[in-house]
Amino acid sequence: MTIERVGVVGAGQMGNGIAHVFALAGYEVLMTDISTEAMAAAVALIDKNLTRQVSKGTITEAARADALARIGTTPTLTDLGKTDLIIEAATERETIKTAIFEDLVPHLLPDTILTSNTSSISITRLASRTDRPEKFMGFHFMNPVPIMQLVELIRGIATDEPTFTACHQVVERLGKTPATAEDFPAFIVNRILMPMINEAVYALYEGVGNVKSIDTSLKLGANHPMGPLELADFIGLDTCLAIMNVLHEGLADTKYRPCPLLTKYVEAGWLGRKTQRGFYDYRGETPVPTR
Repeated sequence: MTIERVGVVGAGQMGNGIAHVFALAGYEVLMTDISTEAMAAAVALIDKNLTRQVSKGTITEAARADALARIGTTPTLTDLGKTDLIIEAATERETIKTAIFEDLVPHLLPDTILTSNTSSISITRLASRTDRPEKFMGFHFMNPVPIMQLVELIRGIATDEPTFTACHQVVERLGKTPATAEDFPAFIVNRILMPMINEAVYALYEGVGNVKSIDTSLKLGANHPMGPLELADFIGLDTCLAIMNVLHEGLADTKYRPCPLLTKYVEAGWLGRKTQRGFYDYRGETPVPTR
């Protein structure tokens, strides 16, 4: 399978990063989103991030210009049907993802590979709603995409070997490292990371420590570059809660029960950096713990 044209569904934090790395690696990229403003903002952010790479000497000005020229946008989802590989990077809600794939299916080329950047949802279940479960995979990038080196490749129960091999080769062309994960709730990274974050929220909820002491303890005591509550804010508390719910429902083990305090923050709309408040308040010059 030769992959040269790539479609990206979603122009948010993950979608724009995915478009960035694919364009820089020489792929023709077509990005779509329900919001034309989001697409314009995504292209502007990609330009800004590429310019930063030029200033650091990691890419040349010519590479920046060429990458930008390879990125196109369209408000029409079905325009992506003519690409060789589609990466869905929409909101982490299964109903939304399923609707996207169902809309795409009638417009796809016979050999188009479908993938999802989902961080936790069953690949087998998503694939079953398409006409090509054998050409469907999980393609999970880490955030921020241009910086993080890992990509989780998740096979559904029906994924065939040529599809896996093609996606593996794409990851290598991107200059990233693939890790193969089985299709179980939250795969590898989030299966381990999210319960740690959830446990940090429990420690806060139970008064074991405050926000600052918990984050400082993990940064200095475990040599983590970012404390678990700060990291949760970066990821988005709604995303953290969604993944914990997938783990709890999918594995039926009480150790994955989302902390009530995490639920409360999400109910308040305090979702982290993207809403300016989470475990920290970001509305001032420096972040201030909210508990």
